[in-house]
Amino acid sequence: MKLAFYLYLLHLGLSSLFGHARARGGESRSLSSAGFATDGYAGVARHLFGERPAVSSDVARGYMTNSDLEKAVKAFDRRCGNISRIYSIGKSVDGVPLWVIEISDKPGIEEAEPAFKFVGNVHGDEPVGRELLMLLANWICDNYLKDPLAKMIVENVHLHLLPSMNPDGFTLRRRGNANNIDLNRDFPDQFFPMNEDISSRQPETRAIMRWLREIHFTASASLHGGALVANYPWDGTEDRRRHYFASPDDETFRFMSSIYSRSHRNMSLSKEFEGGITNGAAWYPIYGGMQDWNYIHGGCFELTLEISDNKWPNASELPTLWEYNKRSMLNLVASVIKTGVHGRIYSSDSGRPLPGFVLIKGINSTQIKASRGLADYHRMLAPGAKYEVVASMPGYKPKTTTIWLEEGAMTLDFILDPIATTVENQLKSICDCSCSGRSSIELMGFVWNAHLGVYFLLVIIVLAFICILFRRRMPVLKHRQTGVLKKSIVV
Repeated sequence: MKLAFYLYLLHLGLSSLFGHARARGGESRSLSSAGFATDGYAGVARHLFGERPAVSSDVARGYMTNSDLEKAVKAFDRRCGNISRIYSIGKSVDGVPLWVIEISDKPGIEEAEPAFKFVGNVHGDEPVGRELLMLLANWICDNYLKDPLAKMIVENVHLHLLPSMNPDGFTLRRRGNANNIDLNRDFPDQFFPMNEDISSRQPETRAIMRWLREIHFTASASLHGGALVANYPWDGTEDRRRHYFASPDDETFRFMSSIYSRSHRNMSLSKEFEGGITNGAAWYPIYGGMQDWNYIHGGCFELTLEISDNKWPNASELPTLWEYNKRSMLNLVASVIKTGVHGRIYSSDSGRPLPGFVLIKGINSTQIKASRGLADYHRMLAPGAKYEVVASMPGYKPKTTTIWLEEGAMTLDFILDPIATTVENQLKSICDCSCSGRSSIELMGFVWNAHLGVYFLLVIIVLAFICILFRRRMPVLKHRQTGVLKKSIVV
């Protein structure tokens, strides 16, 4: 294992001597909202279709216009409304609605299920994603009653599709938005103080950030063009140098990236990226990117997927690109229910759901927050390893359990005990006294008289009742295992 890792690092070092396909950095210089220039890169690229003839000057021919896309979204909602709803998360600089399709058997209803989002057309001149997301939505609608994977997704995931994050850039045929800002450099950065001024942040960026505050997404992917690789965090480095810079969940991100790459027709066969996946900083560092921000601030495991060598391929190639990426897209969405650890958090005293937190010991990453209403959590993890899972909630004692995660997902519920207050401790002392037979009789004999007997008798009855309620707060441990799905309750 170590040998393979060192060989991988050697590969990265040697590859820095040669040119690379560049997609996240673009082919021209544009600005982030913080004023940072994004250097253009030239380089070789892998092609799915061999040498192409010169592209027509009207590169958008055969692609949906923004008006066409809006009509397609609304037509889908009318046709497949039993498993979908549509909504807008905001508007672009030029006022174009940012439409989202949610696909689920109970769209718009909170369930104890993970949520996944795809974001297309982040860069205006990379439109393949917007076409593929509409194809994905319609394929699921047409096949969820007969295809097991589509059925699994509809019944167990809330899938959200944003076909175009940058409709203005699409219209202008350029990378940036209407203000010529690269939206994938417009998010707050973990290493450098950029994009901190909310007023200067682009409306499309603010819409994404607001979206993550409203919905907790377990995982996500944005679709780009210009290369063929699955890119994972970190995207930047502390010293701005190009080298492999692993996130705390590096193994999990490599696992997720490999799901996409290996399900793809030829992404995993790449000669430039081993296995068809790459650490972003090892490819080339970027700052202010959406991918890292999702992971840090939303607890959302996001990948950046480069799905076509050509940024804007001829529209005649779209059916082939769809066939090459279809199974990858479906398998990546399904991974949020087929792998990882999932469960709910409850209070031992009342049984009510607790919107607590779940972390993995030894992985110094953002805690995963359980939902406010149902207290369900969904934590992506690479299989084939032992993990210590910790659940916590302010005012409650944390609980820790060790699991061995195999290929299938594991369901792990937690029951947390409240931290006893001073008043509760005093009540416990009174209960211990008043509930012991001899002490009660002696106390009654001492206070029994014509004036106070009835009063103290009532007091003792009330204390005995409190004692019974207090002692019923005893944890119960349950454990059962069925098939490949394991379920445990930690009390």
